Amino acid sequence: MDIPGLSMALAQTKVQSDFSVAMLSKAMDLGETLGDGMVAMLDSAAMENSVTPHIGGNIDIMI
Repeated sequence: MDIPGLSMALAQTKVQSDFSVAMLSKAMDLGETLGDGMVAMLDSAAMENSVTPHIGGNIDIMI
């Protein structure tokens, strides 16, 4: 049995696994940040519509 080789392989596998988890965590944080931004943008659009509900409701066209 090659104990040093096995130890190195296990250590490398742990490093790769830790790296993958860290990258997934960063991606999830980014997705959450972007989602929060979209919610804020939609809330601001809804707020503007509630403040001025008459804007955009009618179109006057003359030919």
